[in-house]
Amino acid sequence: QVQLVESGGGLVQAGGSLRLSCAASGRTFSDYAMGWFRQATGKEREFVAAMYWSADSTYYTASVKGRFTISRDNAKNAVYLQMNSLKPEDTAIYYCAARRLVVSLTVNDWGYWGQGTQVTVSS
Repeated sequence: QVQLVESGGGLVQAGGSLRLSCAASGRTFSDYAMGWFRQATGKEREFVAAMYWSADSTYYTASVKGRFTISRDNAKNAVYLQMNSLKPEDTAIYYCAARRLVVSLTVNDWGYWGQGTQVTVSS
């Protein structure tokens, strides 16, 4: 079965950086899209970034474009989210997700989720 395990969250000051990791296991992901989502307290889960396991196209929500970078390491079966110039409004639980074939910006389209990792940005 598919397992996604996030790590790398923590507390950082505004303007700082964090790198989230997602370790994927349980199957071959060559035909999957991988995504990062986040959920702030009292808000709905939202799309942050995504990419295909076997292609270099990347997708970002407008508020993180230019600050966040999604990447992967095929040999390690890992996906990363490099977050720079962090803002207090980036504070949320960040989730890694997987979906067959096609990237979607819709939360409910993604079938596999990790447990989440907390990111807190202080002002």
